Amino acid sequence: EQGGPLVSIPKCRILCVDDHHDTSEMLHALLSDADYEVQTASTIEEASRLASESQFDLYVLDKRLPDGTGLELCQILNRATPGVPCIFYTGDAYEIHRHEAMAAGASAFVAKPDVDQLINTVHKLLSEQHCAAEA
Repeated sequence: EQGGPLVSIPKCRILCVDDHHDTSEMLHALLSDADYEVQTASTIEEASRLASESQFDLYVLDKRLPDGTGLELCQILNRATPGVPCIFYTGDAYEIHRHEAMAAGASAFVAKPDVDQLINTVHKLLSEQHCAAEA
């Protein structure tokens, strides 16, 4: 029998946490264009709340946030939602910052403003995941 219900592929859901409004707007636009569902937050508190209320497949974090560091947030998110990767997208681009991020449980570290590398890293990490979040 033809014409069964159309199965929509669930979109991968990304939470971008950056207190610079223009950065989060840009990430929202770029990642939405790449067919991801994107939400933004600007503080650890807001990001933790969003992560507890809905499921995400990936987090993109800035290192410096008004109420703490992205390192702390990555550890909080890793405990709350094990297995969901964190990418740091930050202006702190020295090797020590990369080591700190990886030690905090990050899956990847991209220096601002390399947005192409960020998008590639997002694609790569999400291609390894089966995005099961309900839209």
